[in-house]
Amino acid sequence: MRLDEVLVGRGRVTPEQVEEARARAGKAGGDVELGRALVDAGLLADADLLDALGELYGCDVLREPADNLLDPELVAQLPVEWARAHAMLPVRQGARVVVLTSDPSDLGALDDLALILGTEPAPLLASRREILAAIEHCYVRKTDSPGDLLRGMKPAAGDTPERPADDLLRTSEQAPVTQLINLILLEALKARASDVHLEPYASHLRLRYRIDGMLYEQSSPPKHLEAPLVSRLKVMARLDIAEKRLPQDGTARVRVGEQEVDIRVSTIPVAEGERVVLRLLNRESTVLPLSKLGMPDSLLARFRELVAQPNGVILVTGPTGSGKTTTLYAALQELDKAHANILTIEDPIEYQLPHIGQIQVKPKIGLTFASGLRHILRQDPDVILVGEIRDVETAEIAVRASLTGHLVFSTLHTNDAVSAVIRMADMGVESYLLAAALRAALAQRLVRRLCPHCRRPAVMTDEQARALGSRGGEWVGSPVWQPGECSRCRGGYHGRLGVFELMLVDSAVQEAVRAGRPLGEIRELAARQGMRALHDDALDKIRSGETSVAEVLRAVGRHDVRGAAG
Repeated sequence: MRLDEVLVGRGRVTPEQVEEARARAGKAGGDVELGRALVDAGLLADADLLDALGELYGCDVLREPADNLLDPELVAQLPVEWARAHAMLPVRQGARVVVLTSDPSDLGALDDLALILGTEPAPLLASRREILAAIEHCYVRKTDSPGDLLRGMKPAAGDTPERPADDLLRTSEQAPVTQLINLILLEALKARASDVHLEPYASHLRLRYRIDGMLYEQSSPPKHLEAPLVSRLKVMARLDIAEKRLPQDGTARVRVGEQEVDIRVSTIPVAEGERVVLRLLNRESTVLPLSKLGMPDSLLARFRELVAQPNGVILVTGPTGSGKTTTLYAALQELDKAHANILTIEDPIEYQLPHIGQIQVKPKIGLTFASGLRHILRQDPDVILVGEIRDVETAEIAVRASLTGHLVFSTLHTNDAVSAVIRMADMGVESYLLAAALRAALAQRLVRRLCPHCRRPAVMTDEQARALGSRGGEWVGSPVWQPGECSRCRGGYHGRLGVFELMLVDSAVQEAVRAGRPLGEIRELAARQGMRALHDDALDKIRSGETSVAEVLRAVGRHDVRGAAG
């Protein structure tokens, strides 16, 4: 029996449709090619094709491969290129090994797979799309690590990079140093690292990943691989491999299957060689919604009202790495992108936002924040995001843009929300312009989230209470939580959440800004209109068990008598 007979007998297609699809598939096309031609023409559902092939070849059909079927150990000796080319993946179904395939007629590939595995797996039918997705998922979960590769590497003079890595899952036909770089990057992405540090010392190299804001040491490459590793990274970022005396910056792009990751590469010369830091920017990461950032409900409601305003300046402040860009991206997602023109100018563009125009700053060719912002204003924008206000020119253009009917978001490096006013004034922005334009300033920090699986109950000590300020004093002896240790987390923490302080600019604050009042007076006015300090939000998160006292003291700092982080 042939596939067309099964399909016609089941009433899925007509003989005329079969002939039409056979013409597309060509005379040499077999059952599978004919089936795919019918699916591509929209004449047959993918599920119906699988059912018919299952009946024809006596195979079971799997609709959606579950995670528990995927076994990275089974693919240890199977090149990812082969698996992709044949759309075949060995998996475990109970105690037996089977192979996911959409083409049970490809006996040559099945025989090859049997030789590789040392056993003859039974075919299990699944759609080609599902199989390819399972391949990417399985190879990302492979247990290979940089340490595994390093154990098999010996000093050699010939380990020089030959070509830039494209896909981190590829390992065949690559030089050992290229394989090592790929594994380091893949391991970093699997560990949710934001940065990779390669640090040379007199007798050794140190490799560290920054995860949830903290650096963790990894299996370190041997010292003799220092020059090849640095050269390889420079080649990937299109830097000058011969220049070892000056700092260099560049960018590279890698793939993990279909997922693209941008890498900012920075090198600086140090006494023992060249130190390299890689910033990993996942271009396809899902941007978090505002509701997932950790904002208290009352603050979230007020911030959403601000985002809905037609004009004005909204500043997000905090040190580097405090999540300012994530908050701004989340705010942009709240806007009506179908009926508003939203443009950003950033350095760098960290994530690709759908339906939003994003401009990358390029100072070498004169595209600065200020010059880019001037050109954005000629593009009929409704909403503008300026990655950072660094100088008076950018600040004045942003303020004047808001006064002419635009909503402007930007960031500043200040310790708290109220200090944003002073910083803008110090830059040279006229107080009357700032008072008219500024709608709010949001200060934030990131604290690590306690692992819910291993956190342990504790009691707040006298010393901790004093460090947390006036509200902490009421908590001496109160139950709190502290980190534990388990296989699902690092040091008792997994992920991060924000701690926030929102200053709304009402008429009283506006008048104080216009009059150039001191910082303390503006802070008192903001507190009267409902601003809660960073430490107040941090204390609430300690009380709820989301983070620990030690983490708040590390990330937010001690609380001084004025109510600001010290």
